[in-house]
Amino acid sequence: MALISLACLVLAACAEKPDSDAQSGPGLTPELAEHYSAVDDGEIMIPAVPRQYLTEASVRREVDYWSDEKPGSIVVDPWDRYLYYILPEDRAIRYRVAVGEEGRSFSGKGHIAYSRDWPTWTPTSNMLKRKPELYEPHRKGMEGGLQNPLGARALYIHQGKRDTLYRIHGTANPAAIGQATTAGCIRLFQQDVIELEKLYKPGARVVVLKKNEQGKGTVPPGQEPIRSAQNAADEATDTAQDG
Repeated sequence: MALISLACLVLAACAEKPDSDAQSGPGLTPELAEHYSAVDDGEIMIPAVPRQYLTEASVRREVDYWSDEKPGSIVVDPWDRYLYYILPEDRAIRYRVAVGEEGRSFSGKGHIAYSRDWPTWTPTSNMLKRKPELYEPHRKGMEGGLQNPLGARALYIHQGKRDTLYRIHGTANPAAIGQATTAGCIRLFQQDVIELEKLYKPGARVVVLKKNEQGKGTVPPGQEPIRSAQNAADEATDTAQDG
């Protein structure tokens, strides 16, 4: 399973209580406010995403996207921190994501073998060896719930019959969305990963872009993607933090 840090666990616990509801406002339509409102997901009530995290760049959008991938495919750009669900006629649904170290360590093609609702998270043997005081209580797995680092849904990426250990999953820490973090794979707002899990079909193709492919598909073929100053600043900050 993807490596999850103590910070992620703590922040997830902090996010259990919805301290503010999504409210409509500039750049946030009533439809989007409804999408990011609290969700009754069976026995678990998912809090609304606080308004301060619902920016123009972070909310789900249908956008122009030029790709050779078939509709129903998923393209992950870990470097721009977006995930695209491909639609017909050069369109896609764009979701903002958080990317951990594992999310930047894999690139290439695979498929979604299956998904899980409120999946169990289990620390790896390396995690148990490195920080036994932190992970030993979860040796046999942490049940799904608001404190679970995998969130409300997880999509499991395979290549052939081999599990890549690459996951697309939810997070109870909305502040992480759009950020590069120290751990985890590809994380979405809970409301977004629930929608994505409903959209995809088992076996759906997944393409994870390399760093030199950053921004691919965001402009028509033959044009060079524009790398924003903010992306460059974010990358410099991430590099400094990693160091």
